[in-house]
Amino acid sequence: MVISYINMDNLEKIYLGGGCFWCVEAVFQNLKGVKSVVSGFMDGHLVNPTYRDVCTGFSGHNEVVEISFDPNIITLKNLLYVFFTSHDPTTLNRQGNDIGTQYRSGIYATSDDQKEMSKSFIQNEAAEIWDNNIVTEVKSASKFYPAEDYHQDYFNNNQEQGYCRIIIEPKVNKVKEKFKHLLNDEREKV
Repeated sequence: MVISYINMDNLEKIYLGGGCFWCVEAVFQNLKGVKSVVSGFMDGHLVNPTYRDVCTGFSGHNEVVEISFDPNIITLKNLLYVFFTSHDPTTLNRQGNDIGTQYRSGIYATSDDQKEMSKSFIQNEAAEIWDNNIVTEVKSASKFYPAEDYHQDYFNNNQEQGYCRIIIEPKVNKVKEKFKHLLNDEREKV
């Protein structure tokens, strides 16, 4: 059974894991219709995991972001295009130098429609983006645990840090260039 995560403002939520949540968070903060992006953990067996717990790889959690979006402004399909363009969904439990199950590619849907659309997108559009087999898991969303405060809005608060400049900034710039039509004008400077 899928729990509905739609609120009174007609916002939907979806949870995406594409490696380090700092990268995924930074990419989606710039999009029109995205109302909030929260870094956290999902799909593990430990209750109230900390970042340290998840980094061991033994909690079973994935680093994900909770995206609250207005489907009247940005479609799930457009979010999926950005997701599959901004990370490598063909490497199992790995994104670049980040290795472990906590870095797996995953979509955690909050409705049956999201789940089916994600599966269809992987078979069709994402398969055209990537030559290798896509290993992104698609599941129903489970309990989401927000990460500690210092992980939230990480890129914007730490842009001078080496990891941000070398790893995150190129992903953000790639999305800004490829998806200009989806950028939130107010956040274009981010």
